[in-house]
Amino acid sequence: MTRSDLVEELAARFSQLTHRDAEYAVKTILDAMGDALVRGHRIEIRGFGSFSINRRPPRMGRNPRSGESVAIPEKRVPHFKPGKALREAVEARTDELRTVTEAR
Repeated sequence: MTRSDLVEELAARFSQLTHRDAEYAVKTILDAMGDALVRGHRIEIRGFGSFSINRRPPRMGRNPRSGESVAIPEKRVPHFKPGKALREAVEARTDELRTVTEAR
């Protein structure tokens, strides 16, 4: 699902929202989440999952073309951990699809 798909779904579910309002709502939420992660905060959405920042320490890598050693600096990367309800929903839906596919 893309951002525009999310906007379309939101506008379809809530008829009182115009497409522009739905787009603004999605943009506002995603911007707020991004800002929180940049500040180092953890985001928890109950039943869905949590977003946090993981630290990757500096290390030595290799240039695959020349074989030369390259210093790779420390990085902070976003990490998503799905919540229990999301994991169970995905597993149940996957099992349903697997059963339907095997029955054919």
